[in-house]
Amino acid sequence: MKDLSAQDILNLMEQEDVFFLYLYTPLCGTCQVAGKMLEIVEKLFPNETWGKCDLNYIPNFALEWEIESVPCLLLFNGSHIMKKVYAFHSVPYLYEIIKETV
Repeated sequence: MKDLSAQDILNLMEQEDVFFLYLYTPLCGTCQVAGKMLEIVEKLFPNETWGKCDLNYIPNFALEWEIESVPCLLLFNGSHIMKKVYAFHSVPYLYEIIKETV
């Protein structure tokens, strides 16, 4: 999963119909586990656009999007957030959420 800057995110919002953005912080242990699960799910959906960003670097987006905690997976349709996922139960759980979106 590619690390994205704020500008990269804005570009995706303009250019992509559907994309997935993983928000995390580097010292969050749960984020580390969630990131590993998402690496697997990403490989199951190779034709989709994926990115990740340290929430500390995009505080304005965090406020605008009303991010409650990390880890957080945002499912975008253009510039609109279709879904926020905070609970990363398992790889099959995440797979089903993504499958419903694409």
